[in-house]
Amino acid sequence: MRTRVGIIGAGPAGLLLSHLLHRRGVESVVLENRSRDYCEQRQRAGVVEHGVAEVLRESGVGSRMDTDGLVHHGIELRFDGRAHRIDFPGLTGRDVMIYAQTEVVKDLIARRLADGGQILFGAKATSVEDVETDSPRIRFERDGEADVLECDVVAACDGFHGIGRRSLPSGVARTFDKVYPFSWLGILADVAPSCEELIYAHSERGFALHSMRSPEVSRLYLQVPNGTDPADWSDERIWDELSARFALRDGDWTLERGPITDKSITPMRSFVTEPMRHGRLFLAGDAAHIVPPTGAKGLNLAMHDVTLLAEAVAAWDEKGDTALLDSYSDDALRRVWRAEHFSYWMTTLLHRDPEGGEFDHRLQVSHLNRIAASTAAATELAENYTGIPLV
Repeated sequence: MRTRVGIIGAGPAGLLLSHLLHRRGVESVVLENRSRDYCEQRQRAGVVEHGVAEVLRESGVGSRMDTDGLVHHGIELRFDGRAHRIDFPGLTGRDVMIYAQTEVVKDLIARRLADGGQILFGAKATSVEDVETDSPRIRFERDGEADVLECDVVAACDGFHGIGRRSLPSGVARTFDKVYPFSWLGILADVAPSCEELIYAHSERGFALHSMRSPEVSRLYLQVPNGTDPADWSDERIWDELSARFALRDGDWTLERGPITDKSITPMRSFVTEPMRHGRLFLAGDAAHIVPPTGAKGLNLAMHDVTLLAEAVAAWDEKGDTALLDSYSDDALRRVWRAEHFSYWMTTLLHRDPEGGEFDHRLQVSHLNRIAASTAAATELAENYTGIPLV
């Protein structure tokens, strides 16, 4: 097989890259180890930044998002028994969309197939070769048969555990890593959300987040110790703990309870690989970087990566201009490190460090009070949360 751009991974990054390239007349093939059903069902992020939503709309895959998604104009911070709202449009002129990553993936798969795009599900990439030449190739297995995809560019959008990053030659890349001393216990519940916008709660008992997937489905998270087994948490215990962490002093709020349909543990980690390009191999999304989910940046960073990469490949394809390809890693990493800092800041601001003490807790409350009292501090949070404009 031969194509212009070989893409490993049919997550949102790989699919959007293939879609954007198609719109510029550049051929691609997407190799995905999992089945289509798996890709369309796995639960991931649900917050879409303002700029990413615009990319989806402008490229013709945003109509269902605008119909079924939920526009959010802010978030609520809860701390010290009080609530404070961050007004996104008032502070930045922007908003965010609540639209599950699974739905983004469904939209992109449907559009690529409707446009005649090639997505090979059940195709496991086994090696990436000759990336320092003009003719790299991806070896893969499908239906028990070995095959080769020859291409001009390889885009590794295959996640943290994928083969893409591991294909960088020894000594080429540097990695930067931080593992946090807590995880999230996440649940899906068949109950209408108890809030109109996301609630980020800091409490002496630990962090909690109230989100949603739809007007009928709630998504909630609890800070728990690393190594927690979801089976140790009964439904009643989860709801009781969530209620305690979201509690307000005036008591004028109730957490609605309902059937819990899914429980999972999410470890908290920050990770960056530099550079994000070597020869004809380009990394995007979780293949290059991981952020803790507190700042809602994982999906959005991946989409920004491939927006840059699609423009760079198109300029090379149309004009023979390699300037954007050559600057891709530096351009992408500027946004990556900004998002890494914001995600780290949100995480350390809102979670209780199990090794910290009352001094650390008082500093957190002081900073939260500053955000509530200062337009400048609130604006800094809102600008980063809604997404720094793509430049």
